Amino acid sequence: MYYISKRIEISGSHSLSLSYPSKCTSLHGHNWIITIHCKARELNADGMVEDFTHIKERITGMLDHANFNDVLPFNPTAENIARWICDQISTCYRVDVQESEGNIASYETD
Repeated sequence: MYYISKRIEISGSHSLSLSYPSKCTSLHGHNWIITIHCKARELNADGMVEDFTHIKERITGMLDHANFNDVLPFNPTAENIARWICDQISTCYRVDVQESEGNIASYETD
């Protein structure tokens, strides 16, 4: 099995729809650190699991400097964002989304 990880940093804002009072329901931003983990039993025709540049372009092209509420069709919690990113890349099996120091959400496929 081959494994790669791509760490990207983006800036983005969101407001959360929550069932309880929270300052996070107001629009606010973070400097997000996202680590995308991919794997493959065999390398592609170019000798890679996935091109690092393609991973970065796929995610930053949609999310960097965006209001996540405007570009994502769900409540943009860190957990939901992690799963969405994982679904965007066929070789991805795990995503870690850090929205601020000490706050990290992870999603891993079964």
